[in-house]
Amino acid sequence: MRASFGSATYSPDNLLASDAPIASRKVTLITGQNVTRGTVLGKITASGKYNRSLSAAADGSQTPDAIAAEDVDATAADKEILVYVRGDFAESALTLGAAHTVASIREGLRAMGITLVAIQGA
Repeated sequence: MRASFGSATYSPDNLLASDAPIASRKVTLITGQNVTRGTVLGKITASGKYNRSLSAAADGSQTPDAIAAEDVDATAADKEILVYVRGDFAESALTLGAAHTVASIREGLRAMGITLVAIQGA
């Protein structure tokens, strides 16, 4: 199903795993990132900006903190991005950074109110 809203088109991607309430907020995506909806992000401790969460990072962003709610290209400059900070999400729809697995991020995200759900047939 596709729906158009003005100049935007909505195509469901099955990221949301239930009708449970979600919470989102705007954060800053650091320069050099190009992320898609569903990318798992971490917060850089020193700046408070967000980056794709990579297991080998040592700046705080190695700890998953949020899920991108939209595609954002911050290749050339920092950009605001809407992120999910609470809700139920389909693990098969996530984009994980290097060396992260669903198993390695599940408990940390659950402690923050983000639940990862295995969807049958996905």
